[in-house]
Amino acid sequence: MSKMFHAIIEKVAAGAAITSEEALWCLTEGELLAVGRLADSIRRAMHPDGCVSFVVDRNVNYTNVCESRCKFCAFYRDADAADAYLLDTEAIMAKIGELVAQGGTQLLMQGGLHPSLDIVWFEELFREIKRRFPGVQNHSLSPAEVTQVAKLSGLGIGETLTRLKRAGLDSIPGGGAEILVDSVRAEISPKKIGWQGWAQVMREAARLGMPTTATMMFGSRERAEDIVEHLFRVRALQDEGGSFTAFIPWTYQPGNTELGGEGASGVEYLKVLALSRIVLRNVPNVQASWVTQGAKMAQVALFFGANDLGGTMLEENVVAAAGCRFRMSREEMITLIRGAGFTPVRRTTLYQELERY
Repeated sequence: MSKMFHAIIEKVAAGAAITSEEALWCLTEGELLAVGRLADSIRRAMHPDGCVSFVVDRNVNYTNVCESRCKFCAFYRDADAADAYLLDTEAIMAKIGELVAQGGTQLLMQGGLHPSLDIVWFEELFREIKRRFPGVQNHSLSPAEVTQVAKLSGLGIGETLTRLKRAGLDSIPGGGAEILVDSVRAEISPKKIGWQGWAQVMREAARLGMPTTATMMFGSRERAEDIVEHLFRVRALQDEGGSFTAFIPWTYQPGNTELGGEGASGVEYLKVLALSRIVLRNVPNVQASWVTQGAKMAQVALFFGANDLGGTMLEENVVAAAGCRFRMSREEMITLIRGAGFTPVRRTTLYQELERY
């Protein structure tokens, strides 16, 4: 064992935070299985009950019209495109009704940066969702979408979130983070908010008592140093008083995108996942991305630091647009978790246990 890794293991055992230099060493020089074992030890210390959780949810993509036109995205359309769409209220309610009928508890509403949907549109929609489906957690709108609503409405971020929360928005997903380094963002999503804009929304949400999550999309144009920078920026935001309940790293899917390229390998995915668990000791849950990795790799991820498999996703369109289509029923999720040797737990968005199988 190298001196560097020995020092890292000692730090982790003492509960101390590793440095960015140590994190970069793990990512670039650390042996995959050794780094994975260290992440697994942290996971078992933080979640000693041998359970793996999941939520029954639906991702309702209310529109595919988006001004951002990110190079890595195969989902967006211009407003005048033949297949551009905006779901009406009843279509959205029907989708939520199907979710509830299947015992779902989480609604993830995400779309594009639509040029004409201001705060009034979302307030009316969210009030109606809460009126008809009071038991569903409205976990919707990425920071980029919140920023777009604020801009179109002539409001600040704080006031926008306050009004959305009052209308029925319960929590904010961490989408649109990609890599929280502006030089990378300038290359892959030049029209989207910078990393500080993403952070501002998350700070304001936390200040209002709204739970949030953080994500990372890697495997496009970033360097190892950028991945480390992203993790440390998430860690710092959480230390400042952030409300991140989970961290979800996932891999860029190159199919049908302007950016193209190869994407990350399974080995790279596991290394980044493990490093996420090692660095983000202050974020309680790390989620494996079966949506981009598939069921078998998701099982392996449970031994590399992940303790959660996210949602069953009754519907998902964004990643599917890039040609990556995995599906998972509640029964398949339970079988998957049991097959890896863990106890399946169905949870709420806020990680409260609903049912143990």
